[in-house]
Order: sequence, then C-alpha cells, then structure tokens
Amino acid sequence: MANLTVNILYVILFVAIIVFLDFKYFRYEFLKRLIVNILVVLVAVAFYYLFLINL
Repeated sequence: MANLTVNILYVILFVAIIVFLDFKYFRYEFLKRLIVNILVVLVAVAFYYLFLINL
C-alpha cells in the first residue's frame, strides 16, 4: 500500500512540475515546451528506476 501511495504522489508531483513550467516559462513557445517536457519526463523515469523501484 505504501508503494502505491508513493507512486501516486510521484506522478502527481511531476505532472505539477510539467504544468508549472509550461505556464510559467514556455506558454507561447511550443518547441521549447515540448523539449523541456520530454526532458522532465526522462529525468522522472530515470529517478524512478534508480531510487523508487525497490520500495
């Protein structure tokens, strides 16, 4: 149960980060926003597999 809770909070956190970055810095710049979103997702996946996969 704790693992599910951590995973849900992790996903919510990174969705919030992506939305914040989109609206704060890249509102009218589509290509930059796309690149940053892809990089944030890749960092999130790497962090998940390095640290949270064994919880």
